[in-house]
Amino acid sequence: MLLQAPVHSIEGGFMLNWLIHVQRCFNQTLAHFDFLAPLALRLYLFPVFWFAGTNKLQDFSAVVEWFGNSDWGLGLPFPLLMASLAVCAEVIGSVLLLLGLATRWASIPLMITMLVAALGVHRQNGWQSIHDLMSPWSNAAAPEAIEALNLLQQQLESYPAYQTLQEHGSLVVLNNGIEWAVTYFIMLLALLFLGGGRYVSIDDWIQRKLFQNAKY
Repeated sequence: MLLQAPVHSIEGGFMLNWLIHVQRCFNQTLAHFDFLAPLALRLYLFPVFWFAGTNKLQDFSAVVEWFGNSDWGLGLPFPLLMASLAVCAEVIGSVLLLLGLATRWASIPLMITMLVAALGVHRQNGWQSIHDLMSPWSNAAAPEAIEALNLLQQQLESYPAYQTLQEHGSLVVLNNGIEWAVTYFIMLLALLFLGGGRYVSIDDWIQRKLFQNAKY
């Protein structure tokens, strides 16, 4: 006597196999476009570090003084050397990221600069980079800033052009917390493991050329 499997077991097995097949096809399709993630990270980070580095170059002596002053600056030893390294990391590193050249190596000094920025510059300001009236986090973390922002808004409400000022967004207080520095650090960490990506990075072209000429 032949035993028949329950209908619901057959249907369940078919559905599971179908889901596995769909997932496999989805993963294979995504693999063709995996270069987009590192490319997007590189293109996003390039102007961030390029402008940070070139802005420091415009008044480099003041940057060196800020690096070395312990009263109102970072109080770092060898401020000229440290400022030079920071500028080189940001300017040269941003160009390397844009080109996708030595992407992993370029990410490391930039990650170090972000750690210094987060721990040495922005840590005392907490997490948020911007406080606004609508954020409960802002209200809990920075009551003084929110109180000042409320006062400013009340004063501006009587100003005839107040609505014009609000057209493109609400009033905020720049808090300079570690949020942006940590965000950039995480993006660089991803590039450290992902590399420059296929097709659109010089790293990939070099690697393909090396493998093409390799003798086995």
